[in-house]
Amino acid sequence: MAHLISQRLVSFFLLLASIGLSACVGAPVQEMSNARQAIRAARDAGASQKEPQKLTEAQALLDRAEGNLHKRSYRDARRDAIAARDKAAEVLDAMQLTSQTDSGT
Repeated sequence: MAHLISQRLVSFFLLLASIGLSACVGAPVQEMSNARQAIRAARDAGASQKEPQKLTEAQALLDRAEGNLHKRSYRDARRDAIAARDKAAEVLDAMQLTSQTDSGT
């Protein structure tokens, strides 16, 4: 009886592990969306004029993520999409700092 329970537990944990791994291997849909939205927000805030270099870097990372996505290199696509989102957030932070400094607050 104990042997049957331990076999079921092992099977259950193997099933959980395989589900977890398949989630990591899938296309990074949410990460791509987050990166696109962050870049759009930076553009809408005027980053093209105030932080063009950083915005270009964020867009290049997103372009690379899209290329990796098309190649089904999902791990690389996820990494690049997250980096693009982070770079766009950095742009927005820099612009906000500049705006606060310019307004004297």
